[in-house]
Amino acid sequence: MKLDITTLEGATAGSVDLNETIFGLEPRADLLARCVRWQLAKRQAGTHAVKNRSLIDRTTKKIYKQKGTGSARHGAASAPQFRGGGRAFGPQVRSHAHDLPKKVRALALRHALSSKAKDASLIVIDDVKLSEPKTKALVERFGKLGLGNALIIGGAEIETNFQRAARNIPNIDVLPVQGINVYDILRREKLVLTRAAVDALEARFK
Repeated sequence: MKLDITTLEGATAGSVDLNETIFGLEPRADLLARCVRWQLAKRQAGTHAVKNRSLIDRTTKKIYKQKGTGSARHGAASAPQFRGGGRAFGPQVRSHAHDLPKKVRALALRHALSSKAKDASLIVIDDVKLSEPKTKALVERFGKLGLGNALIIGGAEIETNFQRAARNIPNIDVLPVQGINVYDILRREKLVLTRAAVDALEARFK
């Protein structure tokens, strides 16, 4: 698969041959859904909690005698059926993370890249460098490239001026290539890869 390489100014900077085993697959929605669910479950805090009957600060004295009242048998007032009592089977602090095989994660990433290539939402850019960290100037360049909602993947390190200029632009995410992930790819309309990012991905999946 051949794709033209552009620059931040919108000029042409040659072309690149994309590996079909990474960018030419037929996207599978089930793989993408599994990986997104795994990512979101892993980042979920799981700090929700309620007080059960053992945590309620109420007297444990039997509320009335066992026999002779004609009412049901009850013990402590902290039981869940009483107002002010503990909650039965409520949420507790826990981890929501679950396992997903490493090979499935790698395959899902390739399918996410292929989905952007198939939808013509993949742009390869020569490099992301700026002489000064000016957000206004970068917004104008993004406007020429049609990037209003995009994920930009750079090399191993993002150039400081570009990172500072882009961090205040809404709907624009910038990540180094080692941070690329399925969820961020799918949540943005466009995927922008630098030449260094393409080389790193092809070396990773070689």
